[in-house]
Amino acid sequence: MSKNLLKMIGKRVVQSAVTIIIVTLFVFALIQMVPGDPVINYLGATATEEQIAYYRHLYGFDQPVILQYINWITGLFRGTMGQSISYQSEIADIVLPRLGVTLSMVVPAFLIGTCTGILLGIAAAKNRGKWLDSVISFFANIGVSMPMFWLGMMGMLAFALRLRLLPSSGYVPMERDFGDWLRHMVMPIIVMSLNVNASFLRLTRSSMLEVMRQDYVTTARAKGVSRRAVTLRHQLRNSLIPIVTTMGSRLGTMVGSTVLIESLFVIPGLGSVMINGINSRDFMLVANGVLIISIFVALCNLVVDILYGIIDPRTC
Repeated sequence: MSKNLLKMIGKRVVQSAVTIIIVTLFVFALIQMVPGDPVINYLGATATEEQIAYYRHLYGFDQPVILQYINWITGLFRGTMGQSISYQSEIADIVLPRLGVTLSMVVPAFLIGTCTGILLGIAAAKNRGKWLDSVISFFANIGVSMPMFWLGMMGMLAFALRLRLLPSSGYVPMERDFGDWLRHMVMPIIVMSLNVNASFLRLTRSSMLEVMRQDYVTTARAKGVSRRAVTLRHQLRNSLIPIVTTMGSRLGTMVGSTVLIESLFVIPGLGSVMINGINSRDFMLVANGVLIISIFVALCNLVVDILYGIIDPRTC
């Protein structure tokens, strides 16, 4: 790596750390404004004042808000996220396995959607104005406009209820039975990948068409460079900046936007456990879930910046 690239990486790491701290402050302050008491919600309406006072002291809710925040942050540096009052367990033992479940759905959907979207976008750009371009663009517009939950319900209706090829919902851990895990996850993965596919298809097509009009592409063709070399070395390479930008932001937001799919297919991922935390007023559980998503988004953006420097060193 060049010195400029290393310097840029160091600067982005510092910026990401500052951003994560600001996010934690904002989230922690925001959840304090949510009405409801997690202790009363956990104990129920029949709890006595002594029981409420005991649990508020046990979980630190009787301390000032700023002190609660400091204790949470210092606990993170000690390797603990705190205790969940609704689950009565260490928060790390709850959210980290759920994050693995979410990533096992998001990462395959992202890879499938990205790769197929880029390939179809290249094909559409190379055949601009022809029937293939029209067909690909038509289905891309449909994929962008249709909500994921509607696609999921149509998939459940067709493949689970009608054809009985796949289970309609549920989850089986991958380490227990990979085949059964795949049967349960193939429908959510396809549903999520279709939306990603349509986005990258449209972006790749527009980027490729813009690059194809550049003078250096015409010069390469005039020099007798093969069509494949022109497409890969000149057109696609110079179209990657906006594509890489979308890749980083899209992967990060997918982790935080799986609540609907997880609820529809009854998948015990990070989104579903955060919804349970909100419903039970388990503020520390929600705060740690948001923290994990923020760190994941920051890492995705950092990878994007590194790819920027590799693709075009002038951006360093």
